[in-house]
Parts: sequence; C-alpha cells; structure tokens
Amino acid sequence: MADGIGTVQDARRTRGGRNQRREIRLAGGQGPGRPYIQRGIPTYDILSEESLIRIETTAERILAEIGMELRDDPESMQLYRQAGAQVTETAPGVWRLKFEPGMLREILKTAPAEFTQHARNPANSVQIGGRNVVFAPSYGSPFVMDLDRGRRYGTIEDFRNFVKLSQSSPWLHHSGGTVCEPTDVPVNKRHLDMVYAHIRYSDRGFLGSITAPDRAEDSIEMARLLFGAEFVDQNCVIMGNFNTTSPLVLDGVTAAGIRAYAAANQGSIHLPFLLGGAVAPLTIAGMVAQGLAESMVSCALTQLVRPGAPAILASFFSSMSLRTGSPTFGTPEPAIGSLVMGQLARRLNLPLRCAGNFSTSKLPDGQAMQQSMMSMMSAVQGGANYVLHSAGFLDGLLSMSYEKLVMDTDMCGALHAYLDGMVVNDDTLAFDALAELGPGQHLFSTAHTLRHYETAYWESALDDNQPWETWDEQGGIDYAQRANSRWKAILRDYEAPPIDAATDEALLDFMARRKASMPDMWY
Repeated sequence: MADGIGTVQDARRTRGGRNQRREIRLAGGQGPGRPYIQRGIPTYDILSEESLIRIETTAERILAEIGMELRDDPESMQLYRQAGAQVTETAPGVWRLKFEPGMLREILKTAPAEFTQHARNPANSVQIGGRNVVFAPSYGSPFVMDLDRGRRYGTIEDFRNFVKLSQSSPWLHHSGGTVCEPTDVPVNKRHLDMVYAHIRYSDRGFLGSITAPDRAEDSIEMARLLFGAEFVDQNCVIMGNFNTTSPLVLDGVTAAGIRAYAAANQGSIHLPFLLGGAVAPLTIAGMVAQGLAESMVSCALTQLVRPGAPAILASFFSSMSLRTGSPTFGTPEPAIGSLVMGQLARRLNLPLRCAGNFSTSKLPDGQAMQQSMMSMMSAVQGGANYVLHSAGFLDGLLSMSYEKLVMDTDMCGALHAYLDGMVVNDDTLAFDALAELGPGQHLFSTAHTLRHYETAYWESALDDNQPWETWDEQGGIDYAQRANSRWKAILRDYEAPPIDAATDEALLDFMARRKASMPDMWY
C-alpha cells in the first residue's frame, strides 16, 4: 500500500512539474508572471555622503531663498501657510511659498516608506517601496505607431489594445495610466473610457486621471464602485501621476488633483519634468537639486491633506541637443541623475519613480533599444520602485509603439532575471555536475543539467539565436518584424479577465450619467 501511494504521489509530482515547467517556458524562462520584483541585488550608490549633503542643502536653499510658486489654489496655499511656509501673494491668485530648511523633511515623515496598491485581482496587487520594483507601460503619448500603418493619432481602440498587451505580459506588473491619448473621444470625457479600459481589460493596478479636479474625482469614484467605498478609504487602489510646472511652479489644477487623491487616501506620484538648459540647469547636479526641491514640495501637500497618504518621490531628467533645442532621451547624464535620485529617496525614506525605457528614435530600431537600455538600467540600478514608461516609449514620448512595447517587455523579462541576482548554495555551486562524469566530458547529460535546463536561463520571446543560414532560409526576419508579428498574436489570443457583472453594470451606468451631464469638449 505504501509503495502504491508513493507511486501515485510521484506521478502527481511529475505531472505538476511538467505543468509548472510549461508555464515557465510560456513566461519566457523565469517562471509565471510575478506581481512585482523583489530585488536580489543591491542598489548602485555613486555619490559620497558629502556630495549628497551638498545637493540636499542646495535644494533646501532653493526652497528657502527662491521658493516655489503656487497658482490658483487658495486651499493648498492655506495648507502650506498653516504648516509654517512663508507665503507672499505676488499677483492675484499667485503665491510665492518659501520653506525653512528641514520643514518639508519633517512633514514628509508621515508618508509611508512602502505601501500596497491593491489590484482587483488580489494576486496582482503590488508593493511599492523598499526593495520592490514595479514595471508599468509608457504614459501620455498623443500618437501611436506600428510598422503597418505608421504614425497616427491615438484612438480608444489603440488605448484598449495597449492595456490588453500590457495585461498579457508576464514582465509588466501594472496597467499604467494614459498609455496613449484616445483623441477620438472628447477631452472632458475620455478619462472615463480610459479608467474603464484599465478596469475591464486588466486586473492589475492602474493610474487614474489628473487633468482636471473633477476628472480626478471621477477616477476615484470609479475605484470606489470597483472596490467598495470603505475599502478604498483604508487602502490604496488607484494612483495619480502629477507633474510640477518647472521651473518651480505648482499650478492649481495639479495641486487640486493632489489634494483629491490624498483626501481619498490614494497614491500619488510627484514628478518634475526637467529639460536641462530649458526648465532646469544644464548640469546634472543642479538638475537633481531642483528636482528634489520640486518633488518634496508636491509630496508634502499630500501629508498636509491626510498624513499617511501614499506619495512617491519622482524625477524625469532629460538632456537637450544644444544645437537644436530638442530633448534627448536615453543619454548618460540623466541616467546618472536617476542613480543619485535613488540615494536621495532612500535618505528621505520615500518610494521612488524615475527613468524608464526612454528613446528619441522614430522607429523601433537599434537607437531605440540602445537609448532605452541606458535609461532603464539607471532605474533598476538606482533603486526605482515604480518604473513608468517601461514599455512602448518612442519618438521622445510623442509616440506609443506597438512593436516597441513588446520589445521593451522582453527586456523587462531579462531585467527580472538580472534583479534576482545570484543564489549561492550547494545546488547552484554544482560540484556534482562536474564530479558526475569528470574531466573532459560535456555536461549535457548530467543529472544537474537535466534538473535545471528548463529554468536556468531567461529565454527571450523575440531574439533569434539560430545559425545565420537557418535565419536566412526562414526569410531573414529582423527584430522589429518579429515584434510586429508578436503583438498581433498576443492581441489575437487575448482573453479579458472576468469581472463581476453587477460591478461592470454600475461602472457603465456611472460613465453614462457623467457623460450625459456635460457637452463634448474637444480642446
């Protein structure tokens, strides 16, 4: 009887092992998709304590002597004033805010160092902060492109396609936000369709609208319909991505949106978009100091509204072609800035968003991937916790590319393996692999090789590693063409995650009522 039970158990284990290995192969060689990465390698800290203090001191000096301008939001002005900021009205509805050194750091102590953004599928909830890394697709492009139809304005169909492609990748962890602008939907109503697309076609975390205070409120209300109002009040289920207006301006729409997300206990990302030589100093140290100052002011507003509300320190650094004035992405100097932002965020004990797969290339080509890797590696080496623009970024963020999205997600798969680091134990040291057959014998047939051959290495879904002759006989298909075929196959095989019918009906009803309450606006 014992032998019989053992045989059945062994058979079940064998079948289970085969199924698991099949899942691993389908996911690209490193296991089924994870909700997020827990880094197994340390961050790369490049600046000394003395240099970090000099940057922090300069950021504090900027805020104390130059200050931050706040426009058209008296509620936020009063919050900063009550917290101790020196406030001077420089024009009707325009205030200059100055902060004594150390003031904002004290306010930010109530912001969580790490928090969970819950997904409608609990298995896909992400942990943001600490040693955790979350990859999300690109954000904000007005145009889309693919090899078949070229560059064109984005539509709601494109938006849904990108949500589906992101949901289908085991190497992304988050659905993102405005993955492209759906220009065929009125400006004042498209936020409803975008949030609904994230909810309906993905079961991961997502970003809501921030382009007007009422759109921020609509996004949060849709999250309440999905998760329940009580759950939302106590947990982060949606986030907003907020940009300061550099240099050193916080506009009223942005400030009001920050207050809306914070009051609802939802997460927010606080991002200066700094173009060196235009809205920030040319030198990276100066750019980092300015970015730190602006992001701290923006983050602090969340804690003045609701202490403990999740807030993410952020930076978006870009160099510039000084001959043309055009932004340049994926260059080395901003990458260094991202590494330093990682050190500064850890000193503030705040989660960090920075960098991504940035490129100014107009096609999914070698330039695109070279620039992307330069930028993306700075994010993972520097300790970024939430990496927006992880997939699809092309044309200096003006275009979202179907081919680039799947090329980037393939790279994200490689970065999963890279961030895992190295496990050192008796099995991985593999003494038995060498001892089994001894000197001069290949290891293909050893027990150790057979035990690990399906999981030892990450395996690309796009690379062609065949001999040149085989590749040529098969048509000489290049990387971008393979990516073109892959995104089409992913969309063809896509299946939407199930959603509760009553919840779906409530969301559609809310959207219909909100749309009916206002005329269409196209600008």
